[in-house]
Amino acid sequence: MPRGGEKTKAHILDVAHRLVMRHSFAGTSIDRILAESNVTKGAFFYHFKSKAELAQALVERYAANDAAHLAQQLHRAEKLSRDPLQQILIFLGLLQEEIAQSADLAGGCLIASFIYQFADLEIEVREIAAQAFLRWRMQLGAKFATAIAQHPPQLPVTAEALADAAVSAFEGGFVMMRVLQDPQQVSQQLTHYRNYIELLFAPPAAPPDR
Repeated sequence: MPRGGEKTKAHILDVAHRLVMRHSFAGTSIDRILAESNVTKGAFFYHFKSKAELAQALVERYAANDAAHLAQQLHRAEKLSRDPLQQILIFLGLLQEEIAQSADLAGGCLIASFIYQFADLEIEVREIAAQAFLRWRMQLGAKFATAIAQHPPQLPVTAEALADAAVSAFEGGFVMMRVLQDPQQVSQQLTHYRNYIELLFAPPAAPPDR
């Protein structure tokens, strides 16, 4: 459990994260963070020398939590099935279940909220964000590579492209949710993606009897 200064730093990050998800990073001023967190300006600048440094800390923390969450959910799927294709489908189901339990119209992916502001951020922030997405490509792509080897798909695809499509469905669902104010959008997009995977890897239909 964080103590002293680390507890204050964690509190600032929690408040900043919440404000960024509601108002964007550009729309979240340091003064607003101070007012919401009830932290002094001196305490803020003790932990973060600038707003850019805060952005890097936010993305680093989010990426670390995302990596742990990805590993945890993949591990759960692996415990429920030995088949790589079934593990992928279970993994998607676990994500849907989790989203259904915590649908929040102000939620979403912190990294995605920074995308259109990357030009104004330090290169380190962009690199951390890229590595977070590439981690999904690598780990989920490895699952798809094994699934492709064991269950030949109906169409020519690559493991990396299928992993990227999962991220696109997930992130795109959050965008649709925020724009349409519809908490079901993420689950719906994941359902469509899961249906696509099931059809893609379905065994060829037997020829009709003559």
